[in-house]
Amino acid sequence: MLPDIFKAEYTSLFLGIAFLGIGLWAWNEKGVLSNISSITDLGGFDPVWLFLVVGGVMFILGFAGCIGALRENTFLLKFFSVFLGIIFFLELTAGVLAFVFKDWIKDQLYFFINNNIRAYRDDIDLQNLIDFTQEYWQCCGAFGADDWNLNIYFNCTDSNASRERCGVPFSCCTKDPAEDVINTQCGYDARQKPEVDQQIVIYTKGCVPQFEKWLQDNLTIVAGIFIGIALLQIFGICLAQNLVSDIEAVRASW
Repeated sequence: MLPDIFKAEYTSLFLGIAFLGIGLWAWNEKGVLSNISSITDLGGFDPVWLFLVVGGVMFILGFAGCIGALRENTFLLKFFSVFLGIIFFLELTAGVLAFVFKDWIKDQLYFFINNNIRAYRDDIDLQNLIDFTQEYWQCCGAFGADDWNLNIYFNCTDSNASRERCGVPFSCCTKDPAEDVINTQCGYDARQKPEVDQQIVIYTKGCVPQFEKWLQDNLTIVAGIFIGIALLQIFGICLAQNLVSDIEAVRASW
């Protein structure tokens, strides 16, 4: 009966191990594990942190839930409930703060994206993440293509000797359905053109307003996903607490 109740925790445990393994493998490939100090060298966000944090949380929850249920360990089950409750509380707090301080969140998002624009060429994982974001939301920069002036390779200063000067990454380029192969040089000199001509070649809308538009268009789906996750968390807490009560009741009858 216990494995059926906590089947999700078995899945969480193995997924957590998988995510941690992927994260550590990625850091090993980039040489971070052989030089730990390089973690702080990247000016932007390292996407590997996502795998490590998500994997770590899933592993802790899965381990506490599985072992606590199988060994009837009330300490681990209570830890599972409290840890899951803290995550639920943090999610709820973040949602409320995001709604109340929308302008502050927008400023922080703008600051975050611009920091990553500066570090675009410093890390291949970050580069791929930015390219995916710009392609998916059909945007360029935080609030516009000129945000790429923050990057030493793409800025338009006269002292910049880079061939990418006054350009943008290929992910900013509007896509031609007839093209089978991506032209990675399509953004060269794009920002030297008049704004009217730029709109033909590249996306001129920023990623922050495009994200806001996407969020408004998919608000029902996003809200449904968060409500579903919250219900699963509450359900998990209730199951763990019920199991603790059953274990303690049985032990009290001895």
